[in-house]
Amino acid sequence: MFRRKSIWLPNRERKAQIAGTPDGAPITFFGYQRIHEDEKGKRVISHFNTVAGRYDLMNTILSFGIHYLWKRTAVKMLKLKPGDRVIDLCGGTGDLTMATGRSVGPTGEMVLYDINREMMIAGRDRVLSSPFGKQTFYVQGDAETIAFSDCSFDAAMVGFGIRNLTHVEKGFKEMYRVLKTGGKMMCLEFSKPSAPIFRWLYDLYSFYIMPFLGGLIVGSKEAYRHLPESIRVFPLPEELTRLLENIGFHGVTHRKLTNGIAVVHLGER
Repeated sequence: MFRRKSIWLPNRERKAQIAGTPDGAPITFFGYQRIHEDEKGKRVISHFNTVAGRYDLMNTILSFGIHYLWKRTAVKMLKLKPGDRVIDLCGGTGDLTMATGRSVGPTGEMVLYDINREMMIAGRDRVLSSPFGKQTFYVQGDAETIAFSDCSFDAAMVGFGIRNLTHVEKGFKEMYRVLKTGGKMMCLEFSKPSAPIFRWLYDLYSFYIMPFLGGLIVGSKEAYRHLPESIRVFPLPEELTRLLENIGFHGVTHRKLTNGIAVVHLGER
């Protein structure tokens, strides 16, 4: 039973997931479930409504606090400058936005952009009361149709959110569109651990410990069953690199963190 649950999606289906239409049909994945693509947005919103109140706490517990290091590393790799204007897509409770504030300084600007109101509310007081609160603006919207004009930002980033889009490729195309020429893209996302023994331990932790803790702390085992499933249907780093290059990003690179559990993807318009 454990071996069945730990399966990562086969190559063909995982690559099809990029466009959100496996086998050419109007379906996509919500975890391991195949659903009509019209349903995914509603399910994602419902999922995050369930976990929003304790989202940051669960992230810290499940990652043993390492997620803060991943986020700081990813922002550092963007090499932002004072005065830069940055959009944080699927920004949620605002960890990446706050990390960005230290780099863009008092003359910079951050836009936290997320489709889920509950997630933004959960982190809003912390963000707005920070030293960078006056430079942070909240916009509720869909990352597949970003509500800003072309060439609006010096940098666009997304942390652990791109896999929740119905059409991953649309999200990256929108990031490309709103970037200025020379603007930088950063995507921080979970992926497949490199070492087989580490991967086995990670699967064990993901499919047994995560749901148990989700039920105990959030009151929803199902929400934390979906999390590891959504990671295992998402394209691998090399596949995502090809997608980004096909969209038009250049200088595309990726760096694996913690044996590949998390990966930072970078590109430039």
